[in-house]
Amino acid sequence: MRRRFFVEQFTGNTAAIEGDTAHHLGRVLRAQQGQFYELSDGQRVRLGRIEQVSRDRIDFALLDEIPAHPPAIDVTLLLSVVKFDAFEWAIEKATELSVSTIVPLAAARSEKGLLAASGKRADRWKKILAEASQQSRRVRVPALRDLAQPAQAFSAHAAPVEILLSERPDAPSLRQVLQAEPPRQQAVLAIGPEGGWTDPEFAAAQASGFREASLGKLILRTETAVVAALASLNYALAE
Repeated sequence: MRRRFFVEQFTGNTAAIEGDTAHHLGRVLRAQQGQFYELSDGQRVRLGRIEQVSRDRIDFALLDEIPAHPPAIDVTLLLSVVKFDAFEWAIEKATELSVSTIVPLAAARSEKGLLAASGKRADRWKKILAEASQQSRRVRVPALRDLAQPAQAFSAHAAPVEILLSERPDAPSLRQVLQAEPPRQQAVLAIGPEGGWTDPEFAAAQASGFREASLGKLILRTETAVVAALASLNYALAE
């Protein structure tokens, strides 16, 4: 199976990859003139034939268009910042599970040191999203938004289905919530930090139209909840 890479744009029937990606493709994968790769500009996918390889640039001739398969539903993930190894694993898997947008949240119970350092991780996170998108053969890389306060994010991201994962004992199961929903094209999923949401965060979510939903009686790690909830959304809401 051919590897897929992202380019800034298609220019007529040509495209180019520059910088670190070109270096990786040329030096690590030993790309050569005449080899074929799949290229995406975020909207379309085309077959590309390498025309020229240099140290920091690879030029392609664009050939046939390849069928693109956009996600069945547009999911925005509001994900509270947790320990970076877990957070990064979670956004990688969220990318493979077709999320369209990821918004890191500065939840009240997120560690303050992690929040302070998160701004320096943005470039690394974008690289993780790009690599996961290439591996899973997506058409485009998910958008990564700036760190946001939960109340701000709840009000800024509206969709027909808005779900806040909850550990409260009276929260209905995610299955019950999704069974009441017909197939949808958009959803927002909010996942809290270790220690859960605070009462003001629950109130802000409810005021913005979010419904609480539980993943069961067991306490899941944040990254486990991301995978379980996104898989459930994809199964329940996609036509």
